[in-house]
Amino acid sequence: MLSRWTKLLILIIICLLGLVLPLQAEQRLVVVILTSDISRYQEAYQAFVKTFASKGYDQSKVDIVLQTPNPDPISWANSARKASAIGADLIVTYGTPVTLAAMRESADIPIVFADVYDPVETGISSSMTSTNRNICGVSSKVPLVTLVKAVMEIRPIRSLGVLYNSREQGSVVQLKEIKRLAAQFGFSVVDANVTSVGNLDGALNHLLSRVDCLYVSESSTVCQGFEKIISKADLKNIPVISQMPSAAGKGALASLEISTVEQGQVAAEYAVKVLNGKKPALMIIGTPKKVELVINLQVARKLDLHVPFQVLSIATRVLK
Repeated sequence: MLSRWTKLLILIIICLLGLVLPLQAEQRLVVVILTSDISRYQEAYQAFVKTFASKGYDQSKVDIVLQTPNPDPISWANSARKASAIGADLIVTYGTPVTLAAMRESADIPIVFADVYDPVETGISSSMTSTNRNICGVSSKVPLVTLVKAVMEIRPIRSLGVLYNSREQGSVVQLKEIKRLAAQFGFSVVDANVTSVGNLDGALNHLLSRVDCLYVSESSTVCQGFEKIISKADLKNIPVISQMPSAAGKGALASLEISTVEQGQVAAEYAVKVLNGKKPALMIIGTPKKVELVINLQVARKLDLHVPFQVLSIATRVLK
């Protein structure tokens, strides 16, 4: 027979549990998926977490689960399925491939994307003013014409090599854009499909004997092999250009870069709005406010190239 005090203690515990459990139920589950474990996505993710917390969604309010799958279609799809299976309130994706996978595998969960090159042409959104789907986010598209024109002022391009990955839609879109610019400016394009790091050597051997400049598109596989790309291009005295963040700092002659920090910050702002009840389908797609044309003068000197004043004057950053 329980004593009066024991019964009272049990009643107090039940009352306390009644207060605690609703508080726990209010905690939201956010699953973040990176297309691959590379620095651009990690930097954006760190900025996301910091901004998210500053908006009131710290560890007491939200549980963030980070997934960094292998850069292949099966792994991207599996990560999206896991997010759905564990009951995510929101999925945040970095990069085009994993965003497309999340759209296919998690139709009922709101999605916020970042670092997606041209959401319309990649098939993620119907327009830049609204997605008409349970998804919203920020684009990483930059005007590649600015990069191409700047490089042609340094040295005319006759044949441009393009490293791309047919498994990553953003990379495919950039290849198409380069081909349109080739028709406009009168140079030819030689492309090589790099679907894994293992076939990078063959792709470089195919390109570097045929071109006088090399464009490295947005792709996890080519990003992982960027040092090798620079090293082999240097041996052939061929300049490398790219729109990947930090490309110029890693040995490219010129790069046109978004801010990865800004991508994460904007994604966090969208995530807050979605968790507060705003419908993703009605939100406009964010565009980069901070885009830098970076010229590496050390590389120019090594390749015996003169960078004219008009190019330096439009560059937002010059590496000396």
